Amino acid sequence: MLKAGDRAPDFSNPDADMNIAELSQFRGRTLVLYFYVRDDTPGCTTEALEFSELEGEFAKLGATVLGVSRDDCIRHGEFRDKHGIGVRLLADKDQTTSEAYGVLQDKEVDGAMRKSMVRSTFVIDKQGIIRHALYGVSSRGHAAEVLQLVKELK
Repeated sequence: MLKAGDRAPDFSNPDADMNIAELSQFRGRTLVLYFYVRDDTPGCTTEALEFSELEGEFAKLGATVLGVSRDDCIRHGEFRDKHGIGVRLLADKDQTTSEAYGVLQDKEVDGAMRKSMVRSTFVIDKQGIIRHALYGVSSRGHAAEVLQLVKELK
C-alpha cells in the first residue's frame, strides 16, 4: 500500500471521451485521484456527485479531481451523462493503475477469489508526491473531507 511521502505511480488512462490522462499532465497542480468500485451504483454515484458539486472549490485551490474505476469509457460516458457528473472519470480496464496504487484486494465471491476494488483516494501534491493515501473510505461526505485536506496542504 502507498503512503504519504511516496512518489505517486505514473498512470495513463482514457476518460469517458477517450482522451488520455497521465500523471505528468498534472505537475504543478494538486491532484485528487479517487478510486471507486463501479459506475451507477448508489455509493459510487453519491461520491461522484459530491466531488462534482465541490469541483469549483477544488479548482480554486489549484486542484484537479479524477475518478478511476475498472469500467470502460462508454460506461463512464453513460454514467456521467445520466447523473450530470462533472469530474473526469478514467477507465482502468486492464487494472494497471489500480494495481499500482494498491487499491485491489482479494475477496471471496461465490466461493472463488476475485480482485475487488477498495474505495480509496490519493491527494498528490504539485511535485507528484502523495500527501494523503486514504484506503477503505466511505462515499458519503468523503469529497468534503478531501477538500479540507487539500485546503491544509502547504
